Amino acid sequence: MNRESCVYFPNVDLSTIESLLLSWRLSFPEMGVLALLPESEKLSVANLQALCNRLGLPVCGAIFPQLIYDTSFKQAGICLLRFDSMPYATIFTGVAPDSAGAEQVAEAITTEIVTHLDDDTPATLFLMLDAMLPNISTLLDELYLRLANRVHYAGVNAGSETFQPMPCLFDNTHTVGNAILLILLKPHHGAILEHGYQHEMHSLPATSTDRNRIINIDWRPAFEVYQELVQTRFGVNITRDNFYEYAVHFPFGILRANHCTLVRIPVMLDDENALYCIGEVPAHSMLTLLDAPQVNSVSTVETLQQGLTQLNGQLTDKTLLLFYCAGRRLHLGDARATEELHLFKQLSQASSVAGGLALGEIGDTTLWGYPLFHNATLVSTVWPNSHET
Repeated sequence: MNRESCVYFPNVDLSTIESLLLSWRLSFPEMGVLALLPESEKLSVANLQALCNRLGLPVCGAIFPQLIYDTSFKQAGICLLRFDSMPYATIFTGVAPDSAGAEQVAEAITTEIVTHLDDDTPATLFLMLDAMLPNISTLLDELYLRLANRVHYAGVNAGSETFQPMPCLFDNTHTVGNAILLILLKPHHGAILEHGYQHEMHSLPATSTDRNRIINIDWRPAFEVYQELVQTRFGVNITRDNFYEYAVHFPFGILRANHCTLVRIPVMLDDENALYCIGEVPAHSMLTLLDAPQVNSVSTVETLQQGLTQLNGQLTDKTLLLFYCAGRRLHLGDARATEELHLFKQLSQASSVAGGLALGEIGDTTLWGYPLFHNATLVSTVWPNSHET
């Protein structure tokens, strides 16, 4: 009998998946499933839903540009993770793209989960979000106003690496975009997140922004200032024609009062020379150009491993969730990104590592820290209640 809590299949073969699910249910009759699929397998979601409904098993999940399993990025297949007992999980749809919409969904989330919390059991609010939502940082602010440190916060953005709208979140009956999949993990001690980017001391104010759109930096069109910064520091001429090719290598950092640096990768440029990022940029934020070429891979992975060990004890034989920013992989390249996966698996000595290529990450490096939305990071957590062979 297969008692491992995480299994990757290189092909979405329903008969093989059914055999695994039936095997699992013999030992864990109250089980549920988290399913992760790459974008290339998005048409398989309906068949997976039908199978789980026929078996009477709860399922939820998300679609990412690619998957992660152990030390590799996977463009095909499916990863299934077993909940020994299905936690509270639900999808919130139709999220309005403004501060009022963030406040409304935060209130709905809080109302739903407070009855599932108690002061004696540590819990993690794990969020999977459509990457096209433009108000994620505001949503996190609103959640913290209501829940404070009653929960840990962690999460990732799903969707297409083309940044085009796509239904990317699902449960037994829905496959939707413009939505949030919430999973309440307990007992659970949170996640660890790190990027390892360095920044210079010089910074400039984002004098005009609109959610995830930077309109002016230091009172000038954002793209003009960005071009000058990159040319001066790195000798690279960024134009409209090569913007997507180069911008991923030169992200902004938002400097916060607690010395935490949030990474924001420009992903689009509009006709008014405004820069679009994945993640909001508050007006009057202090921006600095990050030393992306000097990202410290060893320090990043060591921080993850050490933080997870402090929270959970030794990681040997545990299943770990790991989500890796798509922009980080574009910057480092396939070979170096894969090296980070190898180093993480080696240092953690985990039984298995599973996750996806993410389009934004949620968490903080400080336990009970304020929830923040990041780019260019790795975020990892221990899979709850795993039973390994």
